[in-house]
Amino acid sequence: MVHFRNYRPFGPYVALGYGKEMGLRRIFRDSGHLIRPAILLLAGIGIFLIIRALIIPKDFGQYGHYRPAALEEIRQRPISYAGQDQCVICHDDEARTRAAGKHAHVACEACHGPLAKHAGDPVANVPKLPDVASLCRRCHEKDAAKPLAFPQVVAAEHSGGMLCNSCHQPHNPHL
Repeated sequence: MVHFRNYRPFGPYVALGYGKEMGLRRIFRDSGHLIRPAILLLAGIGIFLIIRALIIPKDFGQYGHYRPAALEEIRQRPISYAGQDQCVICHDDEARTRAAGKHAHVACEACHGPLAKHAGDPVANVPKLPDVASLCRRCHEKDAAKPLAFPQVVAAEHSGGMLCNSCHQPHNPHL
């Protein structure tokens, strides 16, 4: 019988005289540092999938990143915007002035806010006029991200502290 004490073709895991069983047992004993993180990873993935299944609605993803049941939830909300057509019924003069000016394509409620309650009962729901100091700056304050052709000003330098409607008419802002 020949013993190869220095030559080990299967590495240090196959001990002399113990055979294949001892080698596998030693592999599993020494690889515990690899098995524990693998079990933790699988447990984490399992917990993630369970929480995901509980949180994300069943119909999400049916039409891409869109949830069909959201339509019904949106329908349940009260309508807050009346729309351009409702404003023009009573405010025809302002609509004509705005149509002739640079704000022709800006909807009334973009500046005046949602006015469905006012359109439903104009006497009981009188809206307050918007704060001109912040309203005009919201669109016209100088910003490098805006197109160069879009009218932009540095409000502090442009007006000298005066309100925009001192010189400009909001519905037709020509001087």
